[in-house]
Amino acid sequence: MTWQGTAEIAGTPVRLHAGGRFEPVDGRYHWAGRVEPEPRLVRLLRSGRRDVEVRIGERVTRARLTEVDPWGGVRITGVGTPPWPPEDE
Repeated sequence: MTWQGTAEIAGTPVRLHAGGRFEPVDGRYHWAGRVEPEPRLVRLLRSGRRDVEVRIGERVTRARLTEVDPWGGVRITGVGTPPWPPEDE
């Protein structure tokens, strides 16, 4: 499943591109994505903060900032229920 759209990460409005899959090895859903360039998230990551909340509408989930990519975007990962709504909503 893939998703792209607006989200709020650590209180900052962003544009998120993400996707995920069920991992049979550990029995959990793993998702990851890229946040379009946002200087506030880059500063947050470089200051050492990695654990964040991602909000899409009323859905909120925990995630981890992982790295700044060469284009200034921030990579993000999560395990468990993704922040985007299921396809059938």
